[in-house]
Amino acid sequence: MSETIHHLIEQYGLIAVFLGCVAEGESAAILGGFFAHQHVFVLWQTFLAAFLGAFAGDTFFFTLGRSFAEHRYVRRLRRRPGFSRAYRLLNTHPNIFVLTNRYIYGMRLVGGVAAGLSTVSVPRFVILNAISSAVWAALFSGIGYVFGLGAEEMVGQAFARHERLLIALGVGIVIAVAAWLVGHHFAKRERAREDRAGS
Repeated sequence: MSETIHHLIEQYGLIAVFLGCVAEGESAAILGGFFAHQHVFVLWQTFLAAFLGAFAGDTFFFTLGRSFAEHRYVRRLRRRPGFSRAYRLLNTHPNIFVLTNRYIYGMRLVGGVAAGLSTVSVPRFVILNAISSAVWAALFSGIGYVFGLGAEEMVGQAFARHERLLIALGVGIVIAVAAWLVGHHFAKRERAREDRAGS
């Protein structure tokens, strides 16, 4: 069974990291880094998949805002909590906003659309987004890799046995769930702050 899982992760794992990072995917980048520590992927490949996914996701939402402003999906995103705040920040600190938007859980989608609707030029957005995505990919895949070192210390020789991938997968899922819970908690706090500001 672990041979099959190993094969599937080797074959499709980097694609999963890329797709996970297109959306709000810290957990995908962390898992990628964790499996790089387990020598399932090469670390630079994990970084590249996470970087390309992050860059593609943000660029997609920027393009939605820039070219499809009146589409019903874009209009719906514009009504989401946080959009008006994102748009205000873009107009006052455009460079800082584009560089940091990816790190604010729950704001990435509306932030990308807001950037597309703003006066930020395409070349400027592409350069800033590339810098932001590279730092983000290095940070979160690095966290997964470092966590792998700590997990190996805790679990010890279990990682040297045939079942090590099953153990790694279990630990990786725990990391992903923890990252999601932390992000969800901060997103809830941000929404509550927006509601208080609006009332």
